[in-house]
Amino acid sequence: VQLQASGGGLVQAGGSLRLSCVASGSMFRINRMGWFRQAPGKQRELVAEISSGGTTNYTDTVKGRFTISGDVAKNTVYLQMNSLKPEDTAVYYCNAFIFSSRINYWGKGTQVTVSS
Repeated sequence: VQLQASGGGLVQAGGSLRLSCVASGSMFRINRMGWFRQAPGKQRELVAEISSGGTTNYTDTVKGRFTISGDVAKNTVYLQMNSLKPEDTAVYYCNAFIFSSRINYWGKGTQVTVSS
């Protein structure tokens, strides 16, 4: 499974960015897609995820500012990021999970930098 993410960049604090991710090459149905991020010197953490049924989950620090959307059945997920803060600066990774194989797939990552 290949995950192609796009939409990162440099933005001032308070600004917005939208990340997109498309998965391809899967022989099995993807059950959940999401976004993780990793800041320098920190562990990779979940930002938001969405199930094939549309259930969403967010880490507390982005609730009310970020919105995950998309159609997991069509292997597409988006992350709308508003009111960005310098602490949101990180490499953002698209993720896809297939229950039948219990395997997580990862995109290459896209840099998001928020200046103060």
